Amino acid sequence: MTQTPVLVVGGGAAGMMAALAARQAGAQVTLLEPNEKLGRKLYITGKGRCNLTNNTTAEGVLNHVPRNGRFLYSAVTKFPPAAVMEYFEALGVPLKTERGGRVFPCSDKAADVIDALFFALKREKVIIQRGRAKDLVLEEGAVTGVTLEDGSVLSAGAVILATGGVSYPATGSTGDGYRLAQQAGHKVVPPRASLVPLVEEGDTCGKMQGLSLKNVTLTLRSRKKKKVVFQEQGEMLFTHFGISGPLVLSASAHGDWEKELYTAVIDLKPALDEAKLEARILRDIGQAPNKAFHNFLEGLAPRLMIPVLGERAEIPLDLPVNAMTRAQRRRLIETMKHFTIPLAGTRPVKEAIITAGGVKTGEIDPGTMMSKKAAGLFLAGEVIDVDAYTGGFNLQIAWCTGRAAGESAARYVEETKL
Repeated sequence: MTQTPVLVVGGGAAGMMAALAARQAGAQVTLLEPNEKLGRKLYITGKGRCNLTNNTTAEGVLNHVPRNGRFLYSAVTKFPPAAVMEYFEALGVPLKTERGGRVFPCSDKAADVIDALFFALKREKVIIQRGRAKDLVLEEGAVTGVTLEDGSVLSAGAVILATGGVSYPATGSTGDGYRLAQQAGHKVVPPRASLVPLVEEGDTCGKMQGLSLKNVTLTLRSRKKKKVVFQEQGEMLFTHFGISGPLVLSASAHGDWEKELYTAVIDLKPALDEAKLEARILRDIGQAPNKAFHNFLEGLAPRLMIPVLGERAEIPLDLPVNAMTRAQRRRLIETMKHFTIPLAGTRPVKEAIITAGGVKTGEIDPGTMMSKKAAGLFLAGEVIDVDAYTGGFNLQIAWCTGRAAGESAARYVEETKL
């Protein structure tokens, strides 16, 4: 049996921050991680560039958290984005702010963020142990350690669960934290995909596979209630199964995919209203009246979309544009301003950037991140039922909940003299 005052289970973003916070608060810390390397999921965030926070206020963060945002008020107020940025720059990671307040390392390398955390852990003499927690050790309603898969026991004064969700299981996020929390009596909101590509009904998108659209407006509308739940301008991508890209990932977080069916509506020309688009088309027809429709459309739409636009507008691709009827022209404008894609749902949770669901927030003290079910148990990061939209907000949640859990665990150990 090995004894440690604070044991952090999980070496991702929240776990590394929790370990550093506990150590800097004066506790001896062991960080338990099954992977050979720490922070494996961080390597793939922001397309390998690591969008580590958003340059906004604490309130700005909460405005981007669709569920249980108020639970984060204390943690994000104590460790807001400005403090996170200062923290990483002090670790030797120069940062920059890009469109939408997204914060990246100046090097555009996620590895620099991970290395900075790893070397900080080494400097602080945090013990890093390889292994996977199988069970919590509970004594008289308090957590006193974990049993590992090999049967050995790590005894601890406090245990922080920072095991992530179930997205990208290859990085180690296999849902262990949910099972461990349930052993302490916690209820777990079933995990589901968030920030995930969307699957179409039909094969329209497959015909345009690989096509990336920029500066389009994507609207997500529920079919039953006819209600718009998301609308934003940006970039997206057609795939063999449906749609993906930054706009789509953001849209996915707004849908209740288990209860509702949705339609994606793309405005290919958001800078032009219908009257201006029609004027543009008439002008172009006047300049080249004998052009075939498919050649004419190259000035208005990406080449891969042209056959689909022709089919939807019911215009033969070889039709001379001066032979287009007014009704055909209206259908073309309608198709370009309201290109609809009925959606069947999301891709599997294992393909999601983030997991919605997790340990119920009502069972966790929001100030300390300590369990209300078992003394000495703390939770941080994606294992908790709280998630945000894209833009660095989910990593901000990991940093601030990890810091709160680490500091609180160190204080708990000191107060209980364990």
